[in-house]
Amino acid sequence: MFDILIVGGGVSGMSCVLVLGSAKNKPFAIDKKIGIFTHQKTSSLQEALFNNAYGIASGKLGSHLLTESIQHLSETYPHVAQIPNEKVLKIEGAFPEFIVTTNKNTYKTKTVVIGIGSANTFAIEGLMEYIEPHQKSLPEKQRIQLRNNDHKVAEGIYVIGTLAGWRSQLAIAAGSGAAVATDILTLWNGGVQTHSHDSIR
Repeated sequence: MFDILIVGGGVSGMSCVLVLGSAKNKPFAIDKKIGIFTHQKTSSLQEALFNNAYGIASGKLGSHLLTESIQHLSETYPHVAQIPNEKVLKIEGAFPEFIVTTNKNTYKTKTVVIGIGSANTFAIEGLMEYIEPHQKSLPEKQRIQLRNNDHKVAEGIYVIGTLAGWRSQLAIAAGSGAAVATDILTLWNGGVQTHSHDSIR
């Protein structure tokens, strides 16, 4: 049983899991089992070039960011389970016990975070009822989002990045993922507001 599974190895998913992973020494997070499906084949980063993203050197390729983020997670937070090469097909159950079915395996988790982009090819069974037109995308692009209130779709289900209705900018997607991570940490902390920072002090 995972405490949280994140679906999507792009900007929002990796930002979310990095913040969660960084809280490993906090008393309320020390025993939490965190996992992420790092499927990246359909990520919009595959064809991206960055010249205008804070903290990222001009000319950085999105494809390189994808590879580097996986390595970063492995080296810095090895306690986080990475599940590569699996596509999530179905999510069933209710909080605090969801069953996540992929093309290869089945997993149990208390909470799930969805961050796989806003293409209208979205087809995760169990979440289709939440689909609505994307509110911040051109209608002709036929993008979709999952109906949510401040990223929360339903009890124990969160959506991040463009699928949450945000515009397609790296900084926005990263912030969305990090915001949900701090919401999760706050829940783990008994509802007391919290976050996870490192310091040179």
